[in-house]
Order: sequence, then C-alpha cells, then structure tokens
Amino acid sequence: MSSKIKKTDALEYHEFPTPGKIQVLPTKKHATQRDLSLAYSPGVAEPCLEIEKNGQKVYNYTSKANLVAVISNGTAVLGLGDIGPLASKPVMEGKALLFKIFADIDVFDIEVDAKDVDKFVETVKAIAPTFGGINLEDIKAPEAFEIETRLKEELNIPVMHDDQHGTAIISAAALKNALEIAGKEASEVNVVINGAGAASISCTRLYKKLGVQKENIVMCDSKGVLRSDRTDLNKQKKEFTTDKDLYTLQDAMKGADVFIGLSIGNVVSPEMLLSMAKNPIVFALANPDPEISYQLAVETRKDIIMATGRSDHPNQVNNVLGFPFIFRGALDVRAKKINEEMKMAAVHALADLTKQSVPEQVNITYNKKMITFGKDYIIPKPFDLRLISEIPPAVAKAAMDSGVAQLPIEDWDAYREILIERLGTGSKLMRLVTNRAKSDPKTVVFAEADQLNVLKAAQIAYDEGIAIPILLGDKIAIEALMKEIQFEGSIRIIDPKSKEEEQRRNEFAEIFWKKEQRKGMTLLEAQKWMRERNYFAAMMVNESQADALVTGYTRSYPTVARPMIELIGKIKGIRRVAATNLMLTDRGPLFLSDTAMNINPNAKDLTEIARMTDKTMKMFGLKPNLAMVSFSNFGSSSSDSAKKMSEAVNYLHKYYPHVVIDGELQADFALNEKMRRDKFSFSKLQGKKVNGLIYPNLESANISYKLLKEIHAAESIGPIIMGLQKPVHLIQLGASVDEIVNMVCIAVVDAQSRKK
Repeated sequence: MSSKIKKTDALEYHEFPTPGKIQVLPTKKHATQRDLSLAYSPGVAEPCLEIEKNGQKVYNYTSKANLVAVISNGTAVLGLGDIGPLASKPVMEGKALLFKIFADIDVFDIEVDAKDVDKFVETVKAIAPTFGGINLEDIKAPEAFEIETRLKEELNIPVMHDDQHGTAIISAAALKNALEIAGKEASEVNVVINGAGAASISCTRLYKKLGVQKENIVMCDSKGVLRSDRTDLNKQKKEFTTDKDLYTLQDAMKGADVFIGLSIGNVVSPEMLLSMAKNPIVFALANPDPEISYQLAVETRKDIIMATGRSDHPNQVNNVLGFPFIFRGALDVRAKKINEEMKMAAVHALADLTKQSVPEQVNITYNKKMITFGKDYIIPKPFDLRLISEIPPAVAKAAMDSGVAQLPIEDWDAYREILIERLGTGSKLMRLVTNRAKSDPKTVVFAEADQLNVLKAAQIAYDEGIAIPILLGDKIAIEALMKEIQFEGSIRIIDPKSKEEEQRRNEFAEIFWKKEQRKGMTLLEAQKWMRERNYFAAMMVNESQADALVTGYTRSYPTVARPMIELIGKIKGIRRVAATNLMLTDRGPLFLSDTAMNINPNAKDLTEIARMTDKTMKMFGLKPNLAMVSFSNFGSSSSDSAKKMSEAVNYLHKYYPHVVIDGELQADFALNEKMRRDKFSFSKLQGKKVNGLIYPNLESANISYKLLKEIHAAESIGPIIMGLQKPVHLIQLGASVDEIVNMVCIAVVDAQSRKK
C-alpha cells in the first residue's frame, strides 16, 4: 500500500477547524487590568527604553531570540514551480510547523511579492529587526544564490537558504558514513551529480569540504555534462565544469563511485548502475520518484549503498534532520550568521550520531529488532529524539569557536537538558506510534464500518499504510459510503448477518457455546449473538482471522466492553481488565489510569492497574514514572481511599521493584518535581518527571481526563484497554475521525508487540 493524499482531504485539513496551520498565542498573563497595563501602556515603555539604550536587550524583553522568518517569493515551490507568493503560503506555514514541532522555534511566514533581487533583499533587510534568524525558502536559482549571499553579508542574524544547504548538510553526513562503509576515501572517489540547481551546487561545495576533489566531480544538467566548452552555463554551473571526454549522464556513470541525484525520477537505468565501480554509493533524492527506484537498484546491485528522499526506504535524506536543529543552535548562542563551520559541525554531528547505539524507542518506532550502523542505516532516523540534544550543541559550539556567537554557552549539560525539555509536546509520541504502525501494518476489524466517521478512519488507515482494514456491517451501505468518499482499494467487507457468512457464524457460535455452556449459554443463543457485529468481530480476533479490533463508535462503553471480556478473556494472572488514557499535553505524554473500567478498585486491583500501565507505556517506548494520586501526601490522611493507595505502593515496592512508582501523592506534587524535592526528598520519584498517574477510582480518573481534554485542550487517546488476551481497543461513543485513527495506530502497535 502506498500513502495517498486526496485533494478533498488536503483542502479540508487546511481549512478546518481554523484556516491555516499556525497561530500566535500569548505567552504572558493577560486576565486583569494590571496584566494589560504591563503588556501594553504604560508598562511596555520600560523595556522599550532599555532596548533603546542597549539594542541587545531586545533579546531579553521580546520574542526575537526564538523567532525565525520563513521567507519566499514563491518562484520555486516544491515541484510546483513559480506559483507566486500567495500560493506559496501553505508551504511556508508547513515549514513553520516543522520548526515548532521539531525544535520549538516560533515562526512568522513571510511571502514577498518580489522577483527582482534588489527589491527582495531590501524588503527582507527592512523587516529583519523583528527576527532572530531568517530561513529563505523556495526561491529559484540563480537568484537564490545572490539573495542569500547579500543577506548574509548585510545582516547580523543567521540567514540560510534551506533548499540549498539543508539537503547538502544531510546528504554530506550520509556520504561521509557511506564512504566509510564502502571502504573508500573522499579524496579518491569519482562523483557524478545529476542536477545543477541551487541544491546541487550547495551539495557539491560541501562534498568538497569533506575531501572530494574537484577534478573527480562530474555534474550534469538536463542537457548533459557541464563541459567547459559549453556556452549556456551560468556562473554557478561554470564552477563545476569538466574537460573530460564525457557528454551524457550515461558516459559519466561509467566507473563512478558515487551518484547523487537531485533531478527528476527514473533517469538512471540498471545498465548505468551496473557500469559504476564496486560498492557504488547512490543517493537518488528526486521526490516523489527517485532517479532509480530503490527496489530496482538493490536488485541490480547487491553491493550498493542506497539512499532516497522517501520515508518508506532505508536511509531517508530528509531536510528535517537539519534546519530545525541548526537554527536552534544558532539562536541559542545569538549567532551573527550560519557559517561553513556551523554547517560542517552539523554534518559531523549527524554522521557521528548514526554510529551511536540506537535507543530502544527508535527501534520500537521503526519496528526493528536493532538498528545498527551499516548499509541500511547511514543517517539518523527523522523520529530520533536525540537529534535535538546532539545537533544544536555541535552547531552552537562551532559558532562560538568561529567567533560568530554573541551569547556563549558555559554549562553544556544544562543546555542539553533544556533542549530535551523543548520536546515537551506529547503529539511527537503519536507521530512515533503512527510511524511504527506503518512499518508493519496489521489487519484491523472495523466493527462499525457503515458509520461515516469509522469508514473515513478506515480509509486513512488504508491510504497511509497504517493498517489493513476489514470492514464489518451492511455491505450495500458500506459500498455506497465508500463510493461517496472515493474509498478505493482491495478491501474486505463482511456482513455478519449475511447468508455468505452463515458457515463462519455457526463455527464461531459453536466455539462460544462450548466456552459458555456451563454458564447457562445455549447453542441457539450463541448463534444469535454471532449475528451481532461486536461478538462476530471479537471472535475473528480470537480465532486469529484478524490481528486487532476497533469498535465502540455507536454504543456506550460498558455495552461494548462486555462482549470483549466474555469472548476474548483476560491475560493469565490478571484479575481485572483496566483502561488508561494517553493525554498529549504541553508537558509531554501523560497516562491516566483507570479511566473506564473499575469503579472503586481495591489495593490489589490498583497494583495490577499500575503494572499494566507500566507495561503499556513501555509498549510506546517510554520509561514509566508512576504516581499513585490522592487528596493526601504519604499518609497525611487515614481515609480508606488514601490508605489503599499507600498499600498498593508498598506492595509494588516489595514485590515489583522494577516498577518506578510512589505515593500516595496529591496531583500537584506528583507533577511538580520541585515541590516533591522540597517537601519529600525521600520519594523514589526524586529527580524524575512523572508521566503516569494511577487514580483511586474511576470517578476521579474519568473526570480528570475529560477536564484536561476540554479545558486544557489536551488531545486524549483512549481509553486504551489493558489486560485482554488480544489487541481489542474501544473508542468513545461518537469519536472523531482523528481519534479513531489514533486508536487504530495503537491497536496495530499492540498487535505488533504481541507478535514479538
């Protein structure tokens, strides 16, 4: 399955619920008249006067220190060409979003209606005081070269044209590692570059800094090899001409050690690949179709080291590995510019990070047993959370060493801690889970597929390669809805009530009856229940005819949960099934248990809930730090509710010491590490960030997660069922499409974990 984005989905995403992808939010209190007087007149006069006396104070009193402008004139937008500044705005907003979610950098996107270089440069210079850095984007060559050069010379803040340098930095890091694996020296390899635009020129310049010799470089454009006798070349292309007796890409490829494609898809043939030297390095970076497909390339040459720009193949050269973290490091030392030393520092940091032991969370995200440095791993994965703590410090140090930093960093350990904290938002975890689901999609039964939102979720799961849907319900109704939403593909549709399913229905009934016959169940009753979609769906999972099940859209939670517990059964040794909700908050992911199943659990039940929560969080690649929450702290109340929490903690400490948990604790002490440190230095949670809360009863847990969801706008994923033998997950009555898709991702990851 390949990921497909439909026009209607893309337009709807950008228009609703609010047009666009970014917004401005206040960072200061603004509830009272005093707040407003401080924010504006008369209080605002004081920082203005301080900045007038010392311009550097602008970094202390305004957002300049963490604000980047993403600026374009829309002359070279993605693969769309010169579409103009207005049409480029969605792309610039998208870039702004990436800056924020990967490096916590705020962005204003600026679309300039100016193709003239002088006019564009003057415009950017005029607005530059607003920003701590400027990211130039989607400006056509050769103007892009002059614009960047002039702005870097005339401004004292970091300026970078990501189209040029982003790909250069990432591919240079990949090339450095690929050469090491191939056993080749940069100074000796013959390199072919196909494409002669801004990215190609910048890449080649950086490869020279790695040690590649100019005389060993052959660059091609759409007309062939850039030869010194050609009269149609601009200044930048002339920099990489050759006198060799080569005219075509096919000529150039013979005996080449390295091929870098920054052009168009499918221009490299298997014959051309076979003509390359031993252990060839091929970076086919055209998107969406590489210069030669990954599958064809690796089938043609077993000794190849291959990279593409695609996420569905090993070694993705993705600019998001670079620009957020390069600007992060530059901003944090108030660098006057992004120079060659800083770019090379990023190259080496990326290359070195690839050789370090990969954290288990990354292995889990990509559904790999162990990712290790080698032919299929020459560059870090985009979802590697170490990027923010490794690349910015390297860039910042290079800025300091090269004399362009204005705010040196003294405590590097503290700086890394600050960077890690910037990851904060829990939505990053859901991106990791989604990516992991895509790595090994499982069959998921959608038990209410004749509901529009459920079917839309199944469509997204199918199109994105998250899951292989099995649709349950009225076949005619489902097919009509599929036609309405243009849901196409080879999808199984099953109507449990249909004549076609009579044999399977009877087989399921027989199994169910034999299990329940000593509890008053008759065969006739079992046959009747198998006409119900949830019972039928549960039996499909139970009998390994599907990997997972998602249901609950049209019925109350207890109504749906009952057949699941009856048919699926609990994991051996588990007394009670429980539920946890994953809340995606500004402080990071937070698990709340038990939010749906046990009304008033006792101490023994609470120990099981804590253990299951611990296991569930580890399934997400997290290190659980749990707190038993109550209205009291460490025995300050003798109430039954508080005592059972304390008893559960004592039991866990004695018999399950690997579970990191303490309590009972009030919620604010649980979540505020400083408060715990000041008052309860003996706590086993000392120095740890709590990311899981175990509640004394369903009432408090359910109220908490719904308050967080509605008032704090935290995204809720769940309730996630814990303790069943099979991957069965229930959605809330009337859940949104996004909520259903999130639960499908969790169901797939759960199924993957159980397969292992």
